[in-house]
Amino acid sequence: MLIPILNHWVHLVSAVIWIGGLAFLVMAVTPGLQKAVAKDQIKPITDAFYQHYKKVAGILLVVLLFTGGINVHYVNQVITSQTGAGMQHHAKYLIVFCVKLLLVLGLLTLFLYTVIFKSDDYAEEGESYEAIPFQHAALWMGFFIILCAAAMKHLHQ
Repeated sequence: MLIPILNHWVHLVSAVIWIGGLAFLVMAVTPGLQKAVAKDQIKPITDAFYQHYKKVAGILLVVLLFTGGINVHYVNQVITSQTGAGMQHHAKYLIVFCVKLLLVLGLLTLFLYTVIFKSDDYAEEGESYEAIPFQHAALWMGFFIILCAAAMKHLHQ
């Protein structure tokens, strides 16, 4: 009983750190720098923040995938003990799980895009610079991943 609890806790903490870090960049760092720092200094400063975040997010990605797989195993055991049939026979749970996986895949794609193809462009006049390309889209995906996780938690109880 202790292992599923600890695994789920590590999974949740990792998700909170990933999405919380992204939210901090989107809601505080980028807008704050745009107001307080000369335009030509925004990119080097946000890049410095992102270099640290990128390392942490990469580690968290591995942890999330590993702990998520373990969570699926334990949830399947719970569903099987409650219904006599495995998760594959629980349509509502599977639909939400697939939506969550698609969102995770989208977030992973955006993360890998920024790691592999990080642009060196500066914002044009009147445009806002993003520390992470598509950072707002990634943040919204993260919010919906958390929503799916909440729904999944209640669908197997």
